[in-house]
Amino acid sequence: MRMHRGSSKGSAESPGEPEILPLSASPAPTVSVVFELVRAGRTESRTVEVPLGTPVRRALRSIGQAPEGSAVLEGEEPVPLDRPIRSASRFTVLSTFSGG
Repeated sequence: MRMHRGSSKGSAESPGEPEILPLSASPAPTVSVVFELVRAGRTESRTVEVPLGTPVRRALRSIGQAPEGSAVLEGEEPVPLDRPIRSASRFTVLSTFSGG
């Protein structure tokens, strides 16, 4: 009987040890992020759980907000949208879209 190379039939080798996955395959720890959305004198609060290191931009999108039309503040300081979230945070979000 002829078998092509790579065939598992007729192989006498044992399957060996199971593959061990790297620690990076474990789920990342999450943190709670609170966004205070300020519009027309009203404030709406939304909370989202995100993996550590998630950029502010992605967390903002996850609550349905457009990062391109928003200014994000932490306290009174502007926050870059590509900044990774490293701990539980509270941000104020101001819309920068003008009506028209």
